[in-house]
Amino acid sequence: MTSPIFDDLAIVVTVFAIVDPIGTLPFFVSLTQGFSADDRSIILRRATLVLGGVLAVFALFGRFLFQAFGFTLAAFEIAGGILLFMVAYDMLRGEVARVKLTPQDRDEAIARRDELSVVPLGIPLLAGPGAISTVMIYEGNAADSPVSIAATFVAIAATTVATFFILKYGEPILRSLGRVGVMAMTRVLGLLLAAVGVQFVISGILGSFPTL
Repeated sequence: MTSPIFDDLAIVVTVFAIVDPIGTLPFFVSLTQGFSADDRSIILRRATLVLGGVLAVFALFGRFLFQAFGFTLAAFEIAGGILLFMVAYDMLRGEVARVKLTPQDRDEAIARRDELSVVPLGIPLLAGPGAISTVMIYEGNAADSPVSIAATFVAIAATTVATFFILKYGEPILRSLGRVGVMAMTRVLGLLLAAVGVQFVISGILGSFPTL
């Protein structure tokens, strides 16, 4: 059995990995290229607020969605695990850019600067379906444990703060890591997510068929 501290740390790492601010960094730099420093700062603040707000809302009310739509946590774990594995697979192949943002999305985003912080940066580049599913599953598994419930919100807060600073200092980070470095880190995070996705599926199957 693993230590609760390691379990809580795993939640933080998983949420950070699925949000993947490092992989989103080239898009933020590209989409805000030519913007004034004030405009970039406003877009950054709004995008990270959208990230934290969306994940917190789904973490809070996710269990009520389970009840409203009549599906079990086990079913959602299987679906969420498959989704995470698909995202991880694309990250491992270095295709995050193609999956997350199409050229048409990019052109529309640049044309609508005021909305850029919400769509596509806040949603779905940062707070995408995988991240939303992940926090809902963790909260669903937390039951009534205050520590487990708090761990998910700590993970959301830590990821939001880390994302803010990674994107804020995006250009120096890109210069230091280079595109090869960014892609290497994205692939490492993708490998981690693949394992988490498989674990979600296994937990969902065991939850659906407890006699196995």
